[in-house]
Amino acid sequence: MTRRRLALFDMDRTLLSRETASMYVRYQRQIGEATTADLLRTLGWVAQYTIGTLDMPRVAARALKGLAGTPEIVVAARCDDWFRHSVERYVTDGGRLAVKAHRADGDVLAIVTGASFYASRPLARLLDIPHVVSTVFEVDERKVFTGRPVEPLCFGEGKLARAERFAEEVGLPLEDAVFYTDSHSDLPLLERVAEPVAVNPDPRLARIAASRGWRVEAWY
Repeated sequence: MTRRRLALFDMDRTLLSRETASMYVRYQRQIGEATTADLLRTLGWVAQYTIGTLDMPRVAARALKGLAGTPEIVVAARCDDWFRHSVERYVTDGGRLAVKAHRADGDVLAIVTGASFYASRPLARLLDIPHVVSTVFEVDERKVFTGRPVEPLCFGEGKLARAERFAEEVGLPLEDAVFYTDSHSDLPLLERVAEPVAVNPDPRLARIAASRGWRVEAWY
């Protein structure tokens, strides 16, 4: 009998073949909520993220400020529509197969992503992944966004901290887990789990994986 463990999956460029930040801004342009300048700014942020120079707290603060005063239900509905029309086609076959295999083994499945809960929940529903560990947006008593994140952001050391909290909640050691991701920014969590897997790795993660003998997979 295989020992039950955590199976953790990054979202962008892992379970999905593309990153979702620019995809969402493109969707916002289509519905009249963003401009070409907004898209270019987001593409710049994505490039900085890929090479490891992005100031995530500053970018998150700027992005969330624009949500202040928006009802949570509005963003949730918008993300459901966005996922259905723009994102679902990019779910990777490799991701689907890995999720299916871990479910068959009885593992506890979770998406662990720097994206918001609203952006990642539709994917979790589609793949029947019961848990989402994500960046959290603060809401007030009216269920309206305040424009601030709930610390820590699910990024770098913050992603590790949120994964540790989740592991405690479900009663399974993070040290026994498997974690699939494309990004070198996830190194703190990759170094904690028993089985780090580099999926479609960025150049820095590809070098690290090769030097440490980590498994590398290509998901399409």
